[in-house]
Amino acid sequence: MRRIVHTLTAIVSSLFAAGATLAAGTLTPDGSPDQPIQIRDHHVDVVINNGFARTEVTQTFFNPNAADLEGLYAFPIPRDASLSEMSIFIGESELQGEVVSREEAERIYGEEKAAGNDAGLATKETIQRFEFRVSPIHANAETKMRFVYYQPLEIDTGVGRFLYPLEDGGTDDVARSFWAENANVERSFSVNVELKSAVPIDAVRTPGYEGAVVVDRKGEGHLNVRLESLGGSLGQDFLLYYKLAEGLPGRVDLLAHRPDPDEAGHFMVVVTPGIDLKPLSNGADYVFVLDKSGSMNGKIGTLIDGVRRAIGELRPEDRFRVVAFDSSAREIVGEWTSATPENAARALKKVERLTADNGTNLYDGLSLALDDVDADRVTSVLLVTDAVTNTGVIDPREFHKLMQRTDVRIFGFLLGNSGNWPLMRTICDATGGFYAGISNADDVLGQIILAKSKITHEALHDVELEFDGVETFDTTGKQWKKVYRGQQIVFFGRYADGGTTDLDLRMRISGADKVLSTRFEMPEIATEHPEIERLYGLAQVNEIEARVNSGTLEASEGENAIESIGLAYQLVTDETAMLVLDDASFERHGIERENKTRVATERAAQQARSSQPVRSPRVDTQRPMFDQPAPRTGGGAFDPITGGLAIALAAVAAARARNQSSRRCEESAS
Repeated sequence: MRRIVHTLTAIVSSLFAAGATLAAGTLTPDGSPDQPIQIRDHHVDVVINNGFARTEVTQTFFNPNAADLEGLYAFPIPRDASLSEMSIFIGESELQGEVVSREEAERIYGEEKAAGNDAGLATKETIQRFEFRVSPIHANAETKMRFVYYQPLEIDTGVGRFLYPLEDGGTDDVARSFWAENANVERSFSVNVELKSAVPIDAVRTPGYEGAVVVDRKGEGHLNVRLESLGGSLGQDFLLYYKLAEGLPGRVDLLAHRPDPDEAGHFMVVVTPGIDLKPLSNGADYVFVLDKSGSMNGKIGTLIDGVRRAIGELRPEDRFRVVAFDSSAREIVGEWTSATPENAARALKKVERLTADNGTNLYDGLSLALDDVDADRVTSVLLVTDAVTNTGVIDPREFHKLMQRTDVRIFGFLLGNSGNWPLMRTICDATGGFYAGISNADDVLGQIILAKSKITHEALHDVELEFDGVETFDTTGKQWKKVYRGQQIVFFGRYADGGTTDLDLRMRISGADKVLSTRFEMPEIATEHPEIERLYGLAQVNEIEARVNSGTLEASEGENAIESIGLAYQLVTDETAMLVLDDASFERHGIERENKTRVATERAAQQARSSQPVRSPRVDTQRPMFDQPAPRTGGGAFDPITGGLAIALAAVAAARARNQSSRRCEESAS
């Protein structure tokens, strides 16, 4: 029997410790005699329209000092976000940004700053953060800045999720010791989301903001969600869940951009499988892997309580082990133990003695968890960590090798905006696994419910998409080791000409090969969604980074390729940056206005779409690929492990909410 390890990886970051978090905001060197740059206004406008979101952020800064200063603003990066615009407003004029190589951008920005000219710079500093620099912010004066980014959004088991991240995290102790942060908004704060869907929307949810948002339903598939406040803090993420109508069939959606019939176009295809995957049965093995490193201080008790509840609800035919790790890993319960009440009680006494200390050796924890797996039993590994590994093996290539030693399924919950999602992506890619990001302000219980059916049901194996009839090339993600219940298949590519194409979905289900097909038209001319080009470029960057992390591409080759893609599609990457100057300065430095042209095209298309009814991107209506509704996870009880972990995470979220409420009360009292 093939070895199948069902691994639930719950990445729970250390961000809940009171006082240990940073947020989006302006930064001033710690100990500086200058007063911090203030944020007068912070306004967010979001449009979610069939497959991707456009987020526009406009901020007004104020310099309370007697001298001109450089403003530095830090912002957590949403996963898979492509920063495409940065503007500075000088009176009635808008200075727009152009993406150039990072080295060139930093050099020119320094020159313009030294000369006292208006300039801006946007860079990607870490996997978790963008930084925006604006110079000068004049003494006792306001300066307005604006930035825009795009991101693809996926539907998971009929539920969509949009995250506007604000809480930066808390894992970077060096940064916290150097920077003093100002995350307060002095005057006005707002988030406005326009949600358009080609299928009806049943409900929306904004965890933590339920009593503050106003929802205006404009149609079955068209909603406006608005949050407004007088000032506040940029310390809590804004999340929007939207649930689509029940019983929707599987489908194939297409978004394309090809304005010139003499040039290749770009496309995004989203396949929502309508395949009924059977539940798994029989007794199972569970390995609890607990991160007890110093970053878990303040919440390890809550996580232990979740493990207590989970072990206590296992069935007698189930077995379990417990592994703990900090700078190294050790077994708390080393042998497979039947989940009788007596054995569970003895194990919990050992778990309750754990205390948080030392570094984070994630590699050792995973290695020990994967030892002694019974090839004849289904095994789930539950890993609780922030994934910011800093001890032992930290090379992503070694994690990739480790996870290929056996047939492993990874289910990752990357909790918090400082979670190391590129490392989790490497682990999942090596195993055909699945992971989802979870904000500290997230509806954690809902995320666990969505994951439940993936853990307890079969998966599609060796999934591949094949085009025939239209030449496609430079595609990303055409093959997947596994696709789980409720998961969408999203891939990007380019196509040479319009015309009729056949799309085949090949897979194995329960050991048997299966092929599903459809036929549709790739458009000869398509101008409605020019943003697809940037999303395609970002998908290419992500794929290159994944290849570097897995060791299948040299780092230097990856850096060169990422810089070329960033320049071609005007994306801020590790190798590029966005430089903001006036027109004359761009001309003086010999920089072409490629992004200005691209932005004008995107804005024109967005304006046209805003006045149109919602259009369906579905292309398989004439020849449906699936002949049954997509599987849904309705109500019903949790399985023991999912329920126990959900209780643990929900308790952590509740504790954090109490801490936030307490801090707000203290701030009000002061």
